[in-house]
Amino acid sequence: MSSSARRRPPRTPAAGPRRSLSARLGIPPALTWGFVGVLLFMTGDGVETGFFSKYLADQGLAKADAAVVIAVYGITVAVGAWLSGALSDLWGPRRVMTAGFAIWLVFQVVLLTVALPSMNYPLLLLVYGLRGFGYPLFAYGFLVWVTAATPPQRLGTAVGWYWFAFTGGLPTLGSLVASATIPLVGSYETLWLALGLVALGGLLALLLVREPTGRSGLAPLGGNPLTTLAGSVSIMRRRPRVAIGAAVRVVSTGSQFGFLVCLPFFFTETVGFSTSAWLRLLSVMFAANIFANLFFGAVGDRLGWQRTMTWFGAVACAVTCLALYYVPVVAGPHFAASAVAAALYGIALAGYVPISALIPALAPRHKGQAMSALNLGAGASTFAGPAIVAVALGPVGVQGIAWIFALLHLATAVAIRFLEPDPEFTAPSTAPAVEDKGVPAGRH
Repeated sequence: MSSSARRRPPRTPAAGPRRSLSARLGIPPALTWGFVGVLLFMTGDGVETGFFSKYLADQGLAKADAAVVIAVYGITVAVGAWLSGALSDLWGPRRVMTAGFAIWLVFQVVLLTVALPSMNYPLLLLVYGLRGFGYPLFAYGFLVWVTAATPPQRLGTAVGWYWFAFTGGLPTLGSLVASATIPLVGSYETLWLALGLVALGGLLALLLVREPTGRSGLAPLGGNPLTTLAGSVSIMRRRPRVAIGAAVRVVSTGSQFGFLVCLPFFFTETVGFSTSAWLRLLSVMFAANIFANLFFGAVGDRLGWQRTMTWFGAVACAVTCLALYYVPVVAGPHFAASAVAAALYGIALAGYVPISALIPALAPRHKGQAMSALNLGAGASTFAGPAIVAVALGPVGVQGIAWIFALLHLATAVAIRFLEPDPEFTAPSTAPAVEDKGVPAGRH
């Protein structure tokens, strides 16, 4: 045997390409920085979540008017969420995210320099409302990107990671940041810090994600823009199950956004917690939620999306909505007891995570339009929850609101039974994701 032959390294058995850590975790590798960017962006957006309504009231705005400000914001969030899917069909998710990023930054600056210092109620409605277009265009635009670029058999896990990033920021890390900075620098200065976090997250996602699917429109080439936009609404008439799914999506986090309006007053004025203690409680709630998002995303891929949503989402949320009220009423300002109830509610919210995989499966040839309907429901939840609080807080109080949300969650348990995936939906074991009407991998 020659010396060169002896020096030749031994051959290893043929194997497929080694998968990256992100791929082994279920994160689409090409989108990894997008998940990081969403986490930071939503941390900045979530800084205000646990105290903004109370801050407005402390500055002289009536509590009912503060609830209206939050509700108007919810309306624009709902519209922005719908547009995130519809405009992704036309422009591509990356351009939609860029628009949301710019809107958030511009109107946050106007809010901080003009609207809040003057505490002008009509101006607050206008500026804060317009800023509401920002985060859904950015965050839900990225969700559309995830569903367009992920193979169906891993979609539940991928959207679990998306919601891990989303709720890891809003309101988990956001509330934690606020609880630490408000005692040090004050509420107003904390809102400036939020601006920096959003700027960092947006730049990371937009500059470092190079995945090609999101850089062009997802609709068929040559599609009519008006037809595309109209289709994102008419699909709920053409595919009634998509409309039912959108309604379930409204309720799934409607209680969360409603509670975020009324629970700050309940825990600080009725139960006896400090504002910082309430914000830490909120961080516990959504720290449990973010890890449960990963768990139920993977469980949904194995146990079944509908079954996971029914028992771990709808039924569990109904029970824990009531616990959020009754546990602190019985235990008083006992942080550990309230933290257990808050953590269980956060875990139950994650039981709805598979809906982001299920809704595209209801209309596999029109995934962009189906995601528009889903995102409309997600955005509408930010309006519906606070609107219920604005209407019902006076007549029935926080106790009645807890019961209203519990009954709505039970109603979704019935509705989920009708969300059977379309027979055309498949989850091949190999091959890239087959997207709506020629979306990636060659735009066939």
